[in-house]
Amino acid sequence: MKIQDILKKQHYNVVGKSSAIKICSWAKKSLLDSGFCYKEKFYGIKSHLCCQISPSIACQNRCLHCWRAIELTPNEKEIKFDKPNELIDKCILAQRKMITGFKGFERSNKTKWKEAQNPKHFAISLLGEPTLYPYLADLILELKKRKLTSFLVTNGLNPAKLMELARKKALPNQLYISLNSPNRELYDKMHNSTKKDAWKKFNETLSLLPKLKTRKVLRMTIVKDLNMDEKMIEGYSKLIKKAKPDFVEVKGYMSVGFARQRLGYKKMPWHHEVKEFARKLAKALNLQILDEQEESRVVLLGKNKKKMKIK
Repeated sequence: MKIQDILKKQHYNVVGKSSAIKICSWAKKSLLDSGFCYKEKFYGIKSHLCCQISPSIACQNRCLHCWRAIELTPNEKEIKFDKPNELIDKCILAQRKMITGFKGFERSNKTKWKEAQNPKHFAISLLGEPTLYPYLADLILELKKRKLTSFLVTNGLNPAKLMELARKKALPNQLYISLNSPNRELYDKMHNSTKKDAWKKFNETLSLLPKLKTRKVLRMTIVKDLNMDEKMIEGYSKLIKKAKPDFVEVKGYMSVGFARQRLGYKKMPWHHEVKEFARKLAKALNLQILDEQEESRVVLLGKNKKKMKIK
């Protein structure tokens, strides 16, 4: 079975040659006035106005905690890519089609549904590695031209691409780097990267972050009995101090998709366990717990709340 066929079964909409879009469960809840994503709570990004896309379904890593079918993940040489303008337009049309049913649903917020026809924010994440998309700078510049905000989530293995974004003034409104391991041994175990110098490139990205003029977040996905041991706090702290992010998100692993087969449900930490780990990490870094969302098992660390909301 091809990865595109699996994605369709998982309710993704495969857009163009190599991209994908999916309506987040929180966007659906927002349309029903029954909740919203922690990114709305933390940063002010409205869930019903967010378009969650992947410009590239290729990835260098085969992470244990990933919900994708990592065994079928293509590399960037095996796929073709759409141009930014076309990609954005197709994603917006696909999003409109995927929320059509909410228009006639009695419980839905019709005002939000109308607003959602024209998303204001693009979350460039979802699945795959977006820095493998060759036109990433042009994509973000086009979003800026359309007065749309963007988040970019990357595994940090392509520091040259981040330098290109900086050089072209195409950095997103918020840049996420995934930080899941405090040392190379655990990094190799968790990420199963196809890049031989993955740990080296990842650390190059962490060293580059302080020079990038945009909001930066290190996002940690912590897994029970794997990467959330108290003894690892020191290792994580060194990496975080090197990167000097604005915020650190500590989020519990969720047993969904194909991750259920690799790690199962017992590896999911409870929110109180995530918060306790985050509290110890905050103490080591002299940071504060700024906010949390129990439903998502996520805690936000930072110096203060002044910069949390995006204008």
